[in-house]
Amino acid sequence: MACFKWKADASPSTGSGAELPRQEQKEAPELVEGADQDQRHYQAVLIPKVRWEFLICLFLVVATFVPYWQMGTHDFIVFDDNLYVSENPHVKAGLTLKSITWAFTAGHAANWHPLTWLSHMLDSQIYGINPGNHHLSNLLFHMANTLLWFLILKQMTGALWKSAFVAALFALHPLHVESVAWLSERKDVLSTFFWILTLWAYVRYVRSPKMSRYFLVCLFLSLGLMSKPMLVTLPCVLILLDYWPLGNLKLEKGFSSVKKQTAKIPFFGLAIVSACITFFVQQSAGAMHTGEAYPLSVKIGNALISYVRYLEKTFCPSDLAFLYPHPGILPWWQVAAAATLLVSISVLVILHMRKLPYLSVGWFWYLGTLAPVIGVIQVGTQAMADRYTYVPHVGIFIMLAWGVPDLLKRFPYKKALLTTVAAVILVILGSLTWVQVRYWQNSITLFEHALDVTENNYVAHHNLGVALQEQGKPAKAIEHYFKALEIKPDHIGTYNNMGTAFEELGELKEAVFYYAKSLQLRPDLSKTHNNMGMLLEKLGQTDQAILHYAEALRLKPKYAEVHKHLGSLLLRRGNTDQAIAHYQSALQIQPDSADIYNNLGVALFHKGKKNEAVAHFQKALQIAPDYILARCNLKKMLAD
Repeated sequence: MACFKWKADASPSTGSGAELPRQEQKEAPELVEGADQDQRHYQAVLIPKVRWEFLICLFLVVATFVPYWQMGTHDFIVFDDNLYVSENPHVKAGLTLKSITWAFTAGHAANWHPLTWLSHMLDSQIYGINPGNHHLSNLLFHMANTLLWFLILKQMTGALWKSAFVAALFALHPLHVESVAWLSERKDVLSTFFWILTLWAYVRYVRSPKMSRYFLVCLFLSLGLMSKPMLVTLPCVLILLDYWPLGNLKLEKGFSSVKKQTAKIPFFGLAIVSACITFFVQQSAGAMHTGEAYPLSVKIGNALISYVRYLEKTFCPSDLAFLYPHPGILPWWQVAAAATLLVSISVLVILHMRKLPYLSVGWFWYLGTLAPVIGVIQVGTQAMADRYTYVPHVGIFIMLAWGVPDLLKRFPYKKALLTTVAAVILVILGSLTWVQVRYWQNSITLFEHALDVTENNYVAHHNLGVALQEQGKPAKAIEHYFKALEIKPDHIGTYNNMGTAFEELGELKEAVFYYAKSLQLRPDLSKTHNNMGMLLEKLGQTDQAILHYAEALRLKPKYAEVHKHLGSLLLRRGNTDQAIAHYQSALQIQPDSADIYNNLGVALFHKGKKNEAVAHFQKALQIAPDYILARCNLKKMLAD
């Protein structure tokens, strides 16, 4: 951030975007002993703007840190954090050539965002797999984004305190907790970082059009799109900012003003490419719900109501949850009321767009930046999500920061009232955010809170069951799995997890039933085939177990765990050559597994290859020095 020079003396802009001339600041009279009170007050108010900016930045950093510092003690969440960090071998390996290549070529977790993967890898390289430190990296980005919002708004508008208020609202609003406290949402805070840098570069380009500055806009936009495709709407936001506060788009000038917008064609090109990649990756991963699941009429109805619900939670941020279940078909009158409200506000801001341009810019910023995630193209099972407001909220905050002072411009005590109300609002929001961050402490606290504030939330029941099972409480987990199935009888993942929970309780026949039910609903689940294979192996049905292992590998050839299990089964049956082949395949996929090296060593010993067996036992101990079984096998080899 230090490499970018922010103009502390940027001139404010008028409503139409024209720059006001800079006024010379009179030199403050020197204070001498005996100077009267009026003279002291005169000097006190002449604090340089640079110092005010520094004090505001300091306040924003402290205010952001206070409610979020507790993230340093937070754990991983079983919902997606395992895919992104805790169980992702590429991320855990840190920054290696192999992992970097994977980041740019994989569509893991139904997303293509290579820079987000690289940021997680860098954290692993520095901290290892320490959840607290990984979370604090999210906080650092959020703090940086808060400062950048203040600086870029100040640079564009010249309005010191209004820009500061927008940044403070951004920092402290409870709806933004999900983007910061959820490690898997690194993509939110990282992409917003590049979003603001793109704005900064664009403002510099508008004020002094040069090819080098234009290239910088394209670079930051590309980096943002490689962090999260949410930036596909940024070219549209640049058009809004051209109207106000930059004044680069003047409707009264007609075609000559519109012609300037052709410079944004490459920006739209980058956005379209990103959108196509995202669509392909998410569709391939099955993240998009088809029209059969949610008809278009239902999607549009939910989208309209979600726009209004986001506004409701903006002004009354209560009952926030990590996931709001999709309601399905909504009452027609609710959809009609939401549509009427949205259209009415849109008409009002358009009617006042010349006199109060910030209203139309802020409102259409909100509508436009929410559009890709509003649910018309349904991704996931949620009706809406707090994290989706991270950037769209800025539009609403601009409307408030500029609109309320204009509304009270004739009020005699305007300054005192605004200062008091702003302070109270920030204290309330900061307190609510501190409470909301606590819910993200671990999976249990998060999902229990979600169940307290939502209804029919089968995803919360399912994931609370997973968290309880990880804590060694399969019986309690089964209770929540049953509740999830009462709400969603065809939830495949719950049936699989029911099987693992019953297996942990020793109720193997029940486990077989639920694995079979899962495969009946979805026969292409390699993980469930692996689980069924292991269970059948316990029951002595090795022929059936081999069939399920083979099917799992057909569905997912690079499944290291299945290769290992099948290798062990074949080794016990005396098929040593086949066992060795599967162990070697497993090592190609998972080369840092001490367990596989040990098993391969045993197989090589059975083939009479003692020296190779010793080498593999030694390799297992290099990876895991406390691996007792490998150490015992090695001692036995050396003793013979």
